Amino acid sequence: MTLESIQSARERIAGRVLLSPCSYSESLTRVVGAACYLKLENLQRTGSFKERGACNKLSALTPEERARGVVCASAGNHAQGVAYHAQRLGIDATIVMPERSPLVKVQNTRNFGARVVLAGSSYDEAAEVAENIRQTEQRVFVHPFNDEAVIAGQGTVGLEILEQVPDVEAVVVAIGGGGLVAGVGTAVKGLRPDVKVFGVQTKALPSMRDSIAHGSAVTLPAATTMAEGIAVRRPGALTLEIAKRTVEEIAVVDDEEIAEAILMLLEREKTVAEGAGAASVAAVLHERLPIRGKRTVIILCGGNIDVTLMSRIIDRGLVKSGRLFRFSVRVPDIAGSLARLATLVAETRANILQIHHDRAFAKAELSDVVVELVVETRGFPHIAEVESKLAAAGYVAMPK
Repeated sequence: MTLESIQSARERIAGRVLLSPCSYSESLTRVVGAACYLKLENLQRTGSFKERGACNKLSALTPEERARGVVCASAGNHAQGVAYHAQRLGIDATIVMPERSPLVKVQNTRNFGARVVLAGSSYDEAAEVAENIRQTEQRVFVHPFNDEAVIAGQGTVGLEILEQVPDVEAVVVAIGGGGLVAGVGTAVKGLRPDVKVFGVQTKALPSMRDSIAHGSAVTLPAATTMAEGIAVRRPGALTLEIAKRTVEEIAVVDDEEIAEAILMLLEREKTVAEGAGAASVAAVLHERLPIRGKRTVIILCGGNIDVTLMSRIIDRGLVKSGRLFRFSVRVPDIAGSLARLATLVAETRANILQIHHDRAFAKAELSDVVVELVVETRGFPHIAEVESKLAAAGYVAMPK
């Protein structure tokens, strides 16, 4: 794996893959005490950096290999990259995806013209099925990370970063199998050895971190995480060796921290990130890496998130920041009690979103009922105001 191969890859994919923006983030800079830039790979046509490696690999195939068709295994982003560029190049593609892959990724892959096979509960199980298809149908296997052409394609992100932020001092990269960090590390260290390359993994599956600590590749037990794009149980042999040479440190973040980062990016940066894409931002927000005072580029590697998951993340974020408050109040079971309670809440300018009037199942006196409310508030001081207003009227707001 050489700098020259990455430079060649850049020429090969030029005009076929977006030169993504690298935007200054005032909000992140203010929060973390480092000049922060976001490399927006979530703006790629398929919503992820993965199409860089896929484009480079497929473009380099011989006519005979193209005629045989390709097969790959992926949780979603590599699948879409391969499907999109295979369709553009006229190559027949079969994609094996884990059965629990996000619906948006499965549908997008089909929309790009690929045959999608749902098999297994993890990438590893899907990869076994893909290997069987490769042998049976004599297709070319396009590995999502442990392939030199794929790594070289991903490494073009690093070349762009050095041009867009010439005085960069640190780069933060999410790691699954290691293709992106291997490519970016090779490119960045090849041209600017002084720049620090940091990795981030999900706490559920820190396979690269554990493998480096162990000295050789380890396979972790299967685990679930909202960052399914980097949920890889075992790093590639090739990516591991490159990461050993180029990565300074690897931090881990949990799903709660990733969800917080997704919401922050949505609200403050007006950009959508999936779990894997927001992992790097989560590590920066929670100060897991020594970047304070350093001009830092954070790679937002993907934005393919299921809308139902996004909805849950937004709701949990609103609760965590004090903008949604759920509580119950015991009131007399007489006419007008519910209206009086609603009036008291309205006087605090809290907006009632849900209300549930429970007679049968509440553990209250027969003369009382329990009313549960979900209200929209402006933060924890506003919640305290609601509680105080109700208390003054003789009600006790019991948070749920």
